[in-house]
Amino acid sequence: MNFFELFQYDFFSNALIGSIFASIVCGIIGTYIVVKRLVFISGGITHASLGGLGIGFYLGVNPFLAAMIFSIFSAFGIQWFTSRQGVREDSAIGAFWSFGMAIGIICIYLKAGFAPNLSDYLFGNILTITRTDIYMFVALSIILGLVFSFFHREILYTSFDPDFARTRHLPVKLIEYTMMFFIAVSIVLIIRLVGVVLLMSLLTIPQMTANLYTANYSKIIFLSILFGLIGCVVGLILSAYINVPSGAFIIFTLIAIFFICKIVCRISGIQPSKA
Repeated sequence: MNFFELFQYDFFSNALIGSIFASIVCGIIGTYIVVKRLVFISGGITHASLGGLGIGFYLGVNPFLAAMIFSIFSAFGIQWFTSRQGVREDSAIGAFWSFGMAIGIICIYLKAGFAPNLSDYLFGNILTITRTDIYMFVALSIILGLVFSFFHREILYTSFDPDFARTRHLPVKLIEYTMMFFIAVSIVLIIRLVGVVLLMSLLTIPQMTANLYTANYSKIIFLSILFGLIGCVVGLILSAYINVPSGAFIIFTLIAIFFICKIVCRISGIQPSKA
């Protein structure tokens, strides 16, 4: 198939445009996740979203809208239990992780009729995203860009040293809950691209690669977007030629980019930075 022939198909154009804005979302929110060390919390929210998906199927409403609402409440729940109730963070994550998946499985099997195919949810299918999904990615990209532009200092202080942020009279709790909200929304939107199983890689590998070159917060965001964009576009195009699942190949491409950059840094003598 000729390269330019791919763009004759709407599903491929949608996937390409969606991957561009998904890279922006992942670059911004993923940097906060990595710097704040929220990778496992994000994993808990990701798997807990299955509960919302199951509820959506059972009630006959949009499953991804239900998953988003459920994920937001799960994110707030994890934050509340760990900060106010004295529950260990890993215990709270495990509880919401397993509770969400249990609710999802129960609701799916209680629904009369044909059980939905969960493969797209678990492994993603970027070729199925619609114009509506793209508009949501665009809106989220703009909102995140504005939030991080206008409140960069507040987010930076809260990410690295919440105690210092409190001494500066910053609303640390409000910032943390707001960021948990954006994490939950981002996770549910990105699930359509690579699925639950591979999602965390899209939120962390570009940041790992960027951190090889800089420890500056803003530069990590910029480089994460760049590496994520390259990985998504190259992975999507090559997956079409090789005829393999696009989500999995995007992650494979991102990992390959990381190791290539790692080798280049070692050869050139560049010391990895620490965020």
